[in-house]
Amino acid sequence: MTPTERIKRFYEQFRSDDRVLIPINADPDAIACAMAVKRLLWRKTAAVSIANVNAIKRPDNLTMIRLIQVPLVPLKSVDTAGFNRIVMVDSQPDHHKALMSFAPHVIIDHHPQGTSARAPYLDIRPSYGATATILIEYLRAAKIKPSAKLATGLYYAIKTDTSNFERQTLIEDLNAFQYIFKHANIHMARRIEQAEMRMDFLRFFKRAIEERRVQKEYLYVHLGRVVHPDVCVQIADFFMRVDSVRGSVVSGLHQGKLVVIFRNDGIRKNAGVQAKKSFGQLGSAGGHECTARAEIPLEVLADQVDIKDRKKTARWIFNQITRRADRSA
Repeated sequence: MTPTERIKRFYEQFRSDDRVLIPINADPDAIACAMAVKRLLWRKTAAVSIANVNAIKRPDNLTMIRLIQVPLVPLKSVDTAGFNRIVMVDSQPDHHKALMSFAPHVIIDHHPQGTSARAPYLDIRPSYGATATILIEYLRAAKIKPSAKLATGLYYAIKTDTSNFERQTLIEDLNAFQYIFKHANIHMARRIEQAEMRMDFLRFFKRAIEERRVQKEYLYVHLGRVVHPDVCVQIADFFMRVDSVRGSVVSGLHQGKLVVIFRNDGIRKNAGVQAKKSFGQLGSAGGHECTARAEIPLEVLADQVDIKDRKKTARWIFNQITRRADRSA
């Protein structure tokens, strides 16, 4: 299907009196895409509101919202009965508990399609590096020139989700990035990028460096309870900068779940497959070739490991990954 055909079908889902809600699990890609949908529907529907289902604490996300002036409200403060159209971007209903209560009319995403992804209009392209790439195609097909703020958000979204094109990327991502670069405010984007570290994350970096375990060029560490799962993501990415490290696995406990972040160079192992084989039978797990994530409810682990003991939990996670890797070898 061509971009022109897609935008035509997208617009067919809406009427001028529709009130549209875009619930997002807010990160740079979701935020920018929600803004793009809002721009696409400007003057075509009665109202468009963006609501975050998650608590937004990452400094770069907060800075992005402030600088590009995203009209974002927490979902818990929204009367959802006042909306008759639901649009999901960069997500699907089973990606977050709060999203499962919605029956979306439109889903646009770059994550692998799950069983919950049902809607009159679906555009799911898991081979794409960012959902922002898809929305840029929509804007171009609709002949809409993005504002500097919207372009900056989309620019940062592609950079973030492709990790500066080090992760899974298609020529479509590169083309979208090249186009949006011309309209973005690069100085504003740099301010967003530089606001990536929280002061309370630093102690976890210290712990990770001191307690890291290395085997066959893979680095493992369990942080125990963390203030936010993003600290696991940042440390996993940080360790990938070490010259002798081919992969990293960083885990932590947060809000009743064990969160395990996988990173690798994509040469010998597939992070998504590794996550599924290691933890898919216990909780949600999956991802892409170089990046993946697993989340396991702590009650599932009650008869598996004493999660209060950080060392025992670290050993259990390590064994869970390496033993299953050995069996599948």
